[in-house]
Amino acid sequence: MAPTTERNNSIDRPNQRWFISLLIAVILLGIGFRFFQLDRKLYWHDEAYTSLRAAGFTRQEIDDELFQNRIFPAPQLQKYQQIKPGSTAADTINSLALEDPQHPPLYFLMARFWMQQFGSSLTASRTLPALLSLLSLPLMYALAKELFASSSASLLATALLALSPFDILFAQTARQYSLLTVTVIGSSWLLLRAVRLQKWYNWVFYALAIALGFYTHPFFSLTLIGQGAFVILYWLFVKRKEVQGHIINSQFFLAVTAGLILYVPWIYVLATNLQRAEATTDWTRVAPGLPFLSKLWTLSFTAIFFDLDFGFDNIWTYLLRVPFLLLIAVALYQMCRHTNTATWLFVVTSIFVPFLILALPDIIMGGKRSAVSRYLVSCFPGVQLAVAGWLASTIKSRQSFGKIIVSAVFAASIASCTASAFSNTWWSKDLSYFNAQVAGYINKEAIANRSIKDTIVISDRGNDFTNMGDLLSLSYLLDKDVRLLLLSQSPDIDTVRKYTNPLAFRPSEKLRSALQEYQRRLEPILEYARLFRVRWDA
Repeated sequence: MAPTTERNNSIDRPNQRWFISLLIAVILLGIGFRFFQLDRKLYWHDEAYTSLRAAGFTRQEIDDELFQNRIFPAPQLQKYQQIKPGSTAADTINSLALEDPQHPPLYFLMARFWMQQFGSSLTASRTLPALLSLLSLPLMYALAKELFASSSASLLATALLALSPFDILFAQTARQYSLLTVTVIGSSWLLLRAVRLQKWYNWVFYALAIALGFYTHPFFSLTLIGQGAFVILYWLFVKRKEVQGHIINSQFFLAVTAGLILYVPWIYVLATNLQRAEATTDWTRVAPGLPFLSKLWTLSFTAIFFDLDFGFDNIWTYLLRVPFLLLIAVALYQMCRHTNTATWLFVVTSIFVPFLILALPDIIMGGKRSAVSRYLVSCFPGVQLAVAGWLASTIKSRQSFGKIIVSAVFAASIASCTASAFSNTWWSKDLSYFNAQVAGYINKEAIANRSIKDTIVISDRGNDFTNMGDLLSLSYLLDKDVRLLLLSQSPDIDTVRKYTNPLAFRPSEKLRSALQEYQRRLEPILEYARLFRVRWDA
């Protein structure tokens, strides 16, 4: 897509070999970060759900078995993170179709196969997404080469992706987001090749990429809509007077139709379980307000370069990200000024179309879909491409200045990845963020009470029936002597009374009321994590 003049942006000259060496070293470092201490961070709520669905369980059958006013040793919950005896891949698909239809089955089936081959340890579970994330690196190089026809820009784009704190974080998360990144970048590359070469088989490959993207995550639709906007604008501003422009349009829409036909089986699942899908994603409809959204947009778009967090309400969290916002803005401005129309149209549509589809409803009708960083995966490769293109041209025209900017960006990314690598939690752990602290407190009490084995933690399904995922998360961290008293929706308080001042984790309002009826009060221990001590009112 790049004009002939941009082919001179190569930095393969002898006096610039340092730059090539730096980029290769950065790519290797980024690969290393993906596999460093895979088991360090807590296995959070959504990851636990990945394992239980891949294993062939449903949430309902686990809830029905656990929350029956019974006591379980904490490690016993791990059986729900291992392949269900007698289950098949059909059970994995059925679990998703019944309870999580908004999540297509491709990644979960891959996780099931991986679990069968390598077990269900944290390291094994997270190795799969880390390996999948590596596929995005050569695809990013190919996509950048297609856009810029420049080896230096392509290698730089690959290095930015390799060392991206955001991409490394989700490469170490047992969810489908690293695979989604692969399909976003891969489908974009195949689209540009199909547009340029006009060979029928390239459109077939593109149609297959669309199907894979949809079977990975429904938010691949954001990428597809952005690609559709690019094709239409490409025809309007570049190829309108040529017959080729009409051919590209028709071939694109034929490929999209073919991809959607391949996705029809899961479209049927979604259509027949739409109410369940809406109920599961109801939390995204909460309206936090524009200031909150603006903060999250800032954090999300800068996290692909810099991700040190000093607290959500700490001004330094945002001041330190201002240079990266400026970097993105300058890169986009320079790209629109100095690259050909097709190149900047592709980059701009790949960033802003997916973002606006999420952000505008949040602003107009209320919601927080655009505030969820992982939902913006479709936008991030375009940002990395824009920055890579500008930095490559800056290195060529103003070498010293370009070196300083590139070095600063990589230094910020390395610092962020290092801090994250040695942390046991991170912002991406969402509602499970404090589980490591909760487990640490409970384990200390278990050690103190080891002689009498009296460490009891009571819990139930919770107000929104999400406690099970976090109890599974805690089971990876809790001492073997910790016992869980998991109460039903008609809690047996007589069982609770047998224990002296037990702990309570995320009790529902119904459980709180039942405790109060028996003159029990909840004394906060880690109130922000909803861990309490059950006290007796004399």
